[in-house]
Amino acid sequence: MATRRSSRVGEQIKREISQLIARGLKDPRVGFVTITDVEVSPDLRLAKVYYSVLGDEAARKETAQGLKNSVPFLCHELGQRIRLRYTPKLVFIFDASLEYGAHMDELLRQIAAEKKEDESGYSEGD
Repeated sequence: MATRRSSRVGEQIKREISQLIARGLKDPRVGFVTITDVEVSPDLRLAKVYYSVLGDEAARKETAQGLKNSVPFLCHELGQRIRLRYTPKLVFIFDASLEYGAHMDELLRQIAAEKKEDESGYSEGD
C-alpha cells in the first residue's frame, strides 16, 4: 500500500520526468513518450515509471532502450530537482493500457456500426 508521502513523491517524479523527457533528453530514440504513472516504494528508494509510446513494436523497443540508457541522466537531474535523502532508482515499465483502451474503443465502434446496419436491415423487411 502506498503511503501519502510516496504518492506525493511519485506525482512530483512524474512531473519532473515528463519535463525532462520533453525538454532535456537529447536521445533521438525517445520520441513520443507519455509518462502514465509512477509508483514509489514506501522507503522512496525505487520508482517504477510507467510509460506509453506512440508507434509500432519497433518504436517501442527503441524507446525502451533509449529510456534505459538515459536512467543515469534522469536520476542525476531528479536528484538536483527533488530534495530527497536518496534519489530513487528508476525502472521504466511499458504501459499497454492506452493501447488496450484504444483497441476496446475500436471494437465498440465496430459493434455499433454492425448494430446500425442490422437495424436498417430490419426496417427494410417490414
